[in-house]
Amino acid sequence: MATVQPPTTIPSPDNRVDPDVDGRLTAVLHRIAARRDIHHAMFAVVTGDGTRRWSGAAGPVDTDGTPMQPDTPFFIASVTKRFIATLVLQSSERGELGLDDPIVDHLPPDVTAGLHVLKGVDHTPAITIRHLLSHTSGLPDYFDKPTSKKSKKPSLFRQLADGDDLAWSFDDMVRMAREEHTPHFPPQDLTARRQRARYSDTGFQLLIAIAERAAGQPFASLLTERILTPLGLDHTWLHGRSQPAAPTATPAPICRRDRPLALPRLIESSNDLFSTTGDLLAFHRALIAGEVFEQPTTTALLTERSNLLRNMIPNRYGLGTWTFRVNRLIGPGRRPATLVGHAGVTGTWLFHCPELDVHLAGTIDQSTFSARSAPFRIMARILRAWND
Repeated sequence: MATVQPPTTIPSPDNRVDPDVDGRLTAVLHRIAARRDIHHAMFAVVTGDGTRRWSGAAGPVDTDGTPMQPDTPFFIASVTKRFIATLVLQSSERGELGLDDPIVDHLPPDVTAGLHVLKGVDHTPAITIRHLLSHTSGLPDYFDKPTSKKSKKPSLFRQLADGDDLAWSFDDMVRMAREEHTPHFPPQDLTARRQRARYSDTGFQLLIAIAERAAGQPFASLLTERILTPLGLDHTWLHGRSQPAAPTATPAPICRRDRPLALPRLIESSNDLFSTTGDLLAFHRALIAGEVFEQPTTTALLTERSNLLRNMIPNRYGLGTWTFRVNRLIGPGRRPATLVGHAGVTGTWLFHCPELDVHLAGTIDQSTFSARSAPFRIMARILRAWND
């Protein structure tokens, strides 16, 4: 019987924590990457003031067994929604759009016509930008399995899990949302204390188009001009439409368990970014501190709402922001903790824990369905290792 080689675990030489914390975090990383259903893993932690930090990687980055490095870039999936929400709030500050503007004021009729028809009523004119940011529009997620009785297509989630590389355009996305899926509920009353919320990638693809039209620039250009360049994020880019400002290593692959996948068309169609844990933490520290906005208080809008998402693991959603509660049984020091940020379908995460004032970023780069919930279990372990 062949011997399974343990994954190579590489902490960053720039880590600034005491030896006990370093040992515990290294052990957490090693245990994650040593699982048979995981190809590789990496994560990083930093305090809000940047004085304490740790990052590391474990497992191979390619089929030749080259070990992952702590600064290896990776596909961040829906963590990109933190960047999209930031751009929209920046556009609101600049007067390019209003959060309560109807989306029909910012998108052409061929996009909005009949987009949200429920029981014969077209609710599209009632959808606002704030509805899209908070997943309260009722629009279906084009990534879900089609609800059309005529369609036998699997969901895009299933095709990702199976490693199928496929491409689609913005027009394809709109068509899928309009013709192959059914809205879940009418756009919610945003003056009420609580709203129904259901996660919808459709809404955030529409937000990209709205931000582009409002600013008169493509998404990649907006990202570069308003976030990447001001924050010095030299290793973050949009696949196929922008390149990192500085030379960067080959990105980590998305894997199905221990098998790397080639998904360039799917990645480009998703409008999601590549980045590193270092860039993500720099962005998130600036976002939480309000440094990416003209008015630092704009950051508070990200958590102005707290609605339970009906189609995700138990958590609440604001504007481009997940809030997850770590209970005291698995929390740091056996105390409850809060995580505020975003996760991605391939097992990516970027969160802030306000009780400890630490930011966490990482990935397991998995296409499997279990990858969607894995970040929350992993972050609970990281917080305990950091604080115990």
